[in-house]
Amino acid sequence: MSTLPSTQKAVALPAKRTPLIEITTPVEPPAAGEIVVRVQWTASSPLDLHRSDGGLLIPSYPALQGSGGAAGTVVAVGTGGDLKGLQIGDQVSAFAFHGGKEANQQEYITIPAYLASKIPQGLSLQAAVTVPVNLVTVFHSVTADLELELPWPIPQDWQPKEASKPILVWGASSSVGIFAIQVLRHWRYTKVLAVSSGKHHEYLKSLGATICFDYTKGDVVDNILDYVKDAKEPKVPYILDCIGSLHGTLEPLTRIAQRGSRVAVMLPVIIKDATEEDEPEYEMDVSKCLPEKWADGAIVRGVRTHFYLQNEFFKDRLQPEILPALLAQGIIKPNKQRVVEGATLVERAQNALSLLRSKAVSGEKLVYRVSEA
Repeated sequence: MSTLPSTQKAVALPAKRTPLIEITTPVEPPAAGEIVVRVQWTASSPLDLHRSDGGLLIPSYPALQGSGGAAGTVVAVGTGGDLKGLQIGDQVSAFAFHGGKEANQQEYITIPAYLASKIPQGLSLQAAVTVPVNLVTVFHSVTADLELELPWPIPQDWQPKEASKPILVWGASSSVGIFAIQVLRHWRYTKVLAVSSGKHHEYLKSLGATICFDYTKGDVVDNILDYVKDAKEPKVPYILDCIGSLHGTLEPLTRIAQRGSRVAVMLPVIIKDATEEDEPEYEMDVSKCLPEKWADGAIVRGVRTHFYLQNEFFKDRLQPEILPALLAQGIIKPNKQRVVEGATLVERAQNALSLLRSKAVSGEKLVYRVSEA
């Protein structure tokens, strides 16, 4: 094991709706089956904003920040345990979400090796950091919440039973939506309906969307229903809501879902956005969101990506094996990146929050440096 510093710089939130600060935290040596990664890049996640503005899922303050993924270099490995073939010097990305020694916005993270993915040769850390959080979210939501099959490896002549059934991806130009389209295309689902602003439609079709609809148009729901008018009920059996907005997405989706439709909604559901004066309002229980408007028999689930480790196959193979293979084979392409600048790590993290808050991000992922190589 290489020599590790005893302490490091980290970004923390001192209290809800307050500016971020820099604090000193310990660098935790790796136990068996763990690795230490020197973090060079991180990506922003909507959860960062929900934690900052709404105190979501924060048990106490100051709270270490970072839920959008990390990319860097393995600098230490534990003795014994399953290290997934990783060794010192490997470049990896990681979706690590337990906080503390795993918090992404600090110079070093100590994580189980099964939360890391070796980055294929030729792919930059900056690009790789956009992948793990959202790709894992797609695999979990599609299999656990929509209950569609994503076998690995794909049998040569395999065709999904639901191959030609409509799958609606609302928020298709979001980070999750972009990966959802690519995954569904590769697993041979042939009727992927994408909802986004019109400026992203050509890009989404190049990724595998069958048809695109513009949510900014007042008749978007009517256009979707017209497209599926000849399908058997439920006309749209699978719906992935990548945004989770009570009025922006759930309300129109209540007009599309029918008895038997499965709807997977990214959490938290945003009831009200934060303003300068008021805190945001969130709901983690989708059954409390517009209960009187959903069709009887529509199955509405809130996506809880952090539970993906309950699937032992995904725990063992999703980040260590499946993710790197999809990238290396060019099946999945990273998100487009927008680099957030700032003189310090705290400044970069604060600037990223401001961009998320202003809804200035569309069709790209905010990324920024944590430490130099």
